[in-house]
Amino acid sequence: MKSDTIFYSLFQAFPSIFFELINQSPTEAGTYEFTSREVKQLAFRLDGLFLPTTKDPKKPFYIVEVQFQPDDDLYYRLFAELFLYLRQYKTPHPWQAVIIYPSRNIEREQNLQFGEILLLQRVTRIYLDELEVSSLGVGVVKLVIETEKAAPALARRLILQANQQLTDTKIKRDLINLIETIIVYKLPKKTRKEIEAMLGLSELKQTRVYQEALEEGKAEGEAEATRKFALKLLRTGMNLQQIAEVTELSLQQVQALQKEIQES
Repeated sequence: MKSDTIFYSLFQAFPSIFFELINQSPTEAGTYEFTSREVKQLAFRLDGLFLPTTKDPKKPFYIVEVQFQPDDDLYYRLFAELFLYLRQYKTPHPWQAVIIYPSRNIEREQNLQFGEILLLQRVTRIYLDELEVSSLGVGVVKLVIETEKAAPALARRLILQANQQLTDTKIKRDLINLIETIIVYKLPKKTRKEIEAMLGLSELKQTRVYQEALEEGKAEGEAEATRKFALKLLRTGMNLQQIAEVTELSLQQVQALQKEIQES
């Protein structure tokens, strides 16, 4: 798994962590949707967008770029895509750009063209190696750049912290699974069982609470698969009542999905 994929998965599952990174209240995540958006005429997709779910014109939208390799073209591409997106969608919200680097030496500023833009308050550059572990969310982000030697110890501390601080069993399960996935990515020669033992997860995964949360997750996965299937049928023009019968959804649920397509 690439580092940027980890971050996009992290922001999708735990959007509050993004707002912690930019020194905003984690509760801001409740008024945003993390998504991607295609610029149709030019056939490119912006993979990291936090779009407001309210009409408040003071709420900015965030374009997020995770960059773990030196790239001389990054700012040329980022700002070109940003302004083309503004031209196509004409969003009523102000833009903010957030670029996440593992360290400063990866960045290629291209000051001749972008020096003044990079100094704007609209642009936030985050260097992960300079962050203080001020919260559980920031700790998980720091785990991505931790060395192979130090990562297991930090992961164990984060798992302990999650067990102590999080009361929602689903959120706790998903965060612990994400921590485990990061360690699997960092230690590819270790088996899953070895990593579970290293992180002290073997006993945790046998507890009743964890097993119940796992079953809930499976049920949610099935529900999402049914939802996607219903959306495909809707796009073929099938009768709503027929879709309800095929998918075992209620007619009201199918109508809500139809409305979702119309508004997208």
